[in-house]
Amino acid sequence: MPDSRPAAPSRSASRVSRIAAARLLVAVLWAGTLWALGYIAAPAVFAAVPSTVAGDVVAVLLHRLGWVSLGCAVAMLVLVRLSGDLDAGRRRLLNLLVLAMLACALVMWIGLQPGMAQMRELAGPSGVRASPYWTQFAVMHGVSQLFHVIESVLAAVLVLKSRGPSA
Repeated sequence: MPDSRPAAPSRSASRVSRIAAARLLVAVLWAGTLWALGYIAAPAVFAAVPSTVAGDVVAVLLHRLGWVSLGCAVAMLVLVRLSGDLDAGRRRLLNLLVLAMLACALVMWIGLQPGMAQMRELAGPSGVRASPYWTQFAVMHGVSQLFHVIESVLAAVLVLKSRGPSA
């Protein structure tokens, strides 16, 4: 009598499925961290404590976000390379999304945040708003926010495109 049970997935199919799941998990982790920090945590900190303290707290969070972004980018690039469920076009798109997000993160982490921190330090205890650095700080902050929005939108696309082969 023939066995009516479905065949067990092959080891390679199981591996492909695990890699696809890991790829989606890393994309969601990266996107969620960006969204939670930029649109929930940072505004909440600025609403709860004086701006000079809030700036210091958010600066620490943004520094940690830089490390998370770097780690997620490396993990995504490795997972995309190992993914057997992706055609060449989708693999290229995912790699470009990851590299564009990493570029945004690096511009903020290495380019803008150190300069903004230096201006906050030079401004002293009265805060950057009361200092001659305010205009330059505000411009850098605006540019940083723009890069965060761009990275956030790219993250949404990355999550949608990181799903299985039909995404």
